[in-house]
Amino acid sequence: MTKIPRDTPQFYLTAPSPCPYLAGRSERKVFTHLVGERAPELNDLLSQGGFRRSQNIAYRPACDGCRACISIRVRADEFRRSKSQKRVWNRNKDVRVELCERKPTTEQYSLFRTYLDTRHADGGMADMSVLDYAMMVEDSYVDTAVVEYRLSDGDLIGVALTDRLSDGLSMVYSFYNPEHTLRSLGTFMILEHLARSKADGLPHVYLGYWVAGSQKMDYKRNFLPQEHLGSDGWVVAD
Repeated sequence: MTKIPRDTPQFYLTAPSPCPYLAGRSERKVFTHLVGERAPELNDLLSQGGFRRSQNIAYRPACDGCRACISIRVRADEFRRSKSQKRVWNRNKDVRVELCERKPTTEQYSLFRTYLDTRHADGGMADMSVLDYAMMVEDSYVDTAVVEYRLSDGDLIGVALTDRLSDGLSMVYSFYNPEHTLRSLGTFMILEHLARSKADGLPHVYLGYWVAGSQKMDYKRNFLPQEHLGSDGWVVAD
């Protein structure tokens, strides 16, 4: 009889729940746990296969009759900023970027709450407590960093939780001060990750899922060239 190693990942399927992107539809996810010594290797393989990480869980959509969620990654080594992206980059030249240990702070949580209350008050993360935030940052068995974005006076205006993969950087979650609208901080943080990925010799930046018809996802199509994951693997998007 074939024996399955104890560290072989087991996959599970969630029950249907309302889709957060497309009205009137439901979603299901397939997921597994990222724990133990093999977690970094498994996170690499699953990320390249379209999974995303949340704490020590890797998941991807598995919705009945719907394939609207498309995994995307940007080719960091070939990326060139558009005119508007160059303006965003130049407007944020005074921002200091710091790669920090994976330790949550009250300063980060305060910014996190401001971001949620302003931009996602009705979202699935709206009720996250300081302990929930601490778990989001700390509960990881993979190579994860907290990236802080500060002004010259030390004011924290943005944070990104980022996994380092063998072939790129994966932006797990990011948030910023919504009062700095002219800075376009969401765009700037992606541009910074692309620049850092290229400097480190990593070819990709993973941006999660893009959903056609979901306005909140449209910004991801502005970073080119990018690849979409389909039945034939990763292909350059038109």
